[in-house]
Amino acid sequence: MGDIATGRLKCLEICSGAGGMALGLERAGFHHLAAYDNDAHAHATLMHNRPHWNPQLSDIRSLDLELYQGIDLFAGGVPCPPFSIAGKQEGAKDERDLFPDSLRLIEQVQPKAVMLENVRGFSAKKFADYRTELLKQMSLMGFVVDWRVLKASDYGVPQLRPRFILIALQQEYAPFFTWPEGSTSCPTVADTIGDLIQECGWLGAQKWICKAQSIAPTLVGGSKKHGGADLGPTRAKRQWADLGIDGKGIADAPPSAIDPLDKLPRLTIRMVARLQTFPDDWIFQGGKTAQYRQIGNALPPLVSQAVAEAIKNALAKVYQDRR
Repeated sequence: MGDIATGRLKCLEICSGAGGMALGLERAGFHHLAAYDNDAHAHATLMHNRPHWNPQLSDIRSLDLELYQGIDLFAGGVPCPPFSIAGKQEGAKDERDLFPDSLRLIEQVQPKAVMLENVRGFSAKKFADYRTELLKQMSLMGFVVDWRVLKASDYGVPQLRPRFILIALQQEYAPFFTWPEGSTSCPTVADTIGDLIQECGWLGAQKWICKAQSIAPTLVGGSKKHGGADLGPTRAKRQWADLGIDGKGIADAPPSAIDPLDKLPRLTIRMVARLQTFPDDWIFQGGKTAQYRQIGNALPPLVSQAVAEAIKNALAKVYQDRR
């Protein structure tokens, strides 16, 4: 369906959220035929920023994608609450587990490649049998399947943010796939949002910048069932405090000239988006909590791009140096 020779590869994406994975796919040269999500705010975000991705507000349980048989890449960030350590980890018993529907759609579409993402918790021993069955089902469809937990900080994202990434390729392409290598350098929190912290004239900005010279803990988007726009559980809030950030909520604006020098500022939506490597011109829709959840639940575009470029090389049957 795509043209590998010219790099114009076609993809479908489910559970696309606010477009973190999709931006990485776009940068790697993939062109969306459709992007599906059941969240109205995320759908509005995609419609505002990338209407040509053909965003669709839809529950994937009711999808029929037979029209797209033979597409180059089927991708998606399958909902993570069933496997997150922040939740009950009910796995297949959780009504939000969409892996079975993902398999149904993959079998229907028969893509050349598959990229699925989830939280690190999915790699836990507790879900070993679940993973084994998932890989077995994909192998029966003719795919060669592999997975890894990648740290976002290895790909230029100023957070730890380990994510489970599953890659499946039809057999003729599988020998050409190599996991993307990470980098030894990563920007710090201060490098990433220092200009935003001081843009309203806060006199404590330089002292804060000296304190925030490391990467952040993982941003936690949370679920619709629990909580508001804060930066995660107590342990995470302590880690944010060590960086000079108040993790108890999201601010409407950066600290100003009238704020105390020793203030612990809260992040703004724009700062959080930067820490996820969204571009500054990416506009999120909905209220502050809805925007924060879209950002916090996203796969950072830089991680997606690195993996997508490796998939693109495999589809082009380009051998990579494995040394």
